[in-house]
Amino acid sequence: MGRYSKFYIDGQWVEAAQARTFEVVNPATEEVCGTVAFGSAADVDRAVAAARVAFPAWSETGVPERLDVLRAIADAYQKRRDDLGAALTEEMGAPAGLANGFQLDLAAGHLAKAIEILETFAFTVHSGQTLVVKEPIGVCGLITPWNWPLNQIAVKVFPALATGCTAVLKPSEQAPFTGQIFAEILDAAGVPAGVFNLVQGDGPNVGVPLSAHPDVDLISFTGSTRAGIDIARNAAPTVKRVTQELGGKSPNIILDDSDFADNVGRGVSGVMLNSGQTCSATTRMLVPRSRMAEAVEAAHAAAAQVTVGDPNGDAAIGPVVSGSQFDKIQALIQQGINEGATLVIGGTGRPDGLDKGYYVKPTVFANVTNDMTIAREEIFGPVLSILGYNDIDDAVAIANDTEYGLAGNVAGADLDRARTVARRIRAGWVSINDAFDFACPFGGYRKSGNGREWGEFGFDEYLEIKGILGYADR
Repeated sequence: MGRYSKFYIDGQWVEAAQARTFEVVNPATEEVCGTVAFGSAADVDRAVAAARVAFPAWSETGVPERLDVLRAIADAYQKRRDDLGAALTEEMGAPAGLANGFQLDLAAGHLAKAIEILETFAFTVHSGQTLVVKEPIGVCGLITPWNWPLNQIAVKVFPALATGCTAVLKPSEQAPFTGQIFAEILDAAGVPAGVFNLVQGDGPNVGVPLSAHPDVDLISFTGSTRAGIDIARNAAPTVKRVTQELGGKSPNIILDDSDFADNVGRGVSGVMLNSGQTCSATTRMLVPRSRMAEAVEAAHAAAAQVTVGDPNGDAAIGPVVSGSQFDKIQALIQQGINEGATLVIGGTGRPDGLDKGYYVKPTVFANVTNDMTIAREEIFGPVLSILGYNDIDDAVAIANDTEYGLAGNVAGADLDRARTVARRIRAGWVSINDAFDFACPFGGYRKSGNGREWGEFGFDEYLEIKGILGYADR
């Protein structure tokens, strides 16, 4: 992909404070595919200072001016789709069809939704004699992951800019190319200097100083629960707002009705998407215990259709992102075997014919119990656990028996029944029959995080609420 030696700070491409770089490994080939400058606390200081200087003017711009900027970003984004798709395939192994399709369309969809919301968003509301004002919170530190890189950048940067905040973005060091191109897009769109800034690097050298920085008013983080806990600790002394979208171990309750086999198959396909590297993936499939054999048959058939291979080809899934992720997934698959779950398909090792690259076999376990490791821990690979339930009360109890609460799904032909079950799941995002909506709030309960992204709810995270008493005439 190339060599990136500069960061985007205060509207300029500037050299890093230290002459260090890190290598980006293509997970399909296990070979270095580029290098990126390695940031430090000094780079964070420069970026935050630029964002702080830019904040007063940007926060006071009118909605029409911010809409013009967002629309210019949308135009510039479309011109770089091919570059972004190629970067996604190279840096994190997304198959070309997924990278150039859904991965890119998600970010574009969030931008379109931000523009739509901003056109009518109520920044002031009269409440009797009091004027309630929603004001931009200030300088925002945005830390994003590698699994859906553009989506996670989009759901943070676009609401921040739309509400009048300024931002410093730290993308994942495992998927940095898309962040670089994204900064080039915003530069081409004419985003005012200092409103958006980019610093590359890892957690200890960039994430920690950004989280702890006294001039950062908000940290928005997407990633593991472990890292989220560390970020909250680092941010605590400055009492800044922290919003987090963290891990998940989400349930998919398959109801006992006429669409049963199709719903099982669709659930398998959903988990395998993006090589299973989706925090909201419904990796615990709950089926009636009396229909476990039928579920196993349908799941096997669906998983057997998931092709694995070169992401530049026509395979359904490519590799997982890194060697460390590959090793973690292999260990958890082996743990499932050791703990007595029924291996339906897949297992340890690479798929046949793939001796290089971090490829994982599409794997399905059945007869899993909720106390097993594979039912408790987020695997973040193409691995599904099927659990049996006795009745709906039992299904809901199993679904909610987790330290997470990010997402869930209820699949069934009886919509009224599905609605009732969905309301009982303790999670922030619950779909009925895999429904999707850019305006729906996305975020978790418990160890899946706090705060919400997407749609109008994502705007609220970047706003402070002020009450001006006596504003109206008595």
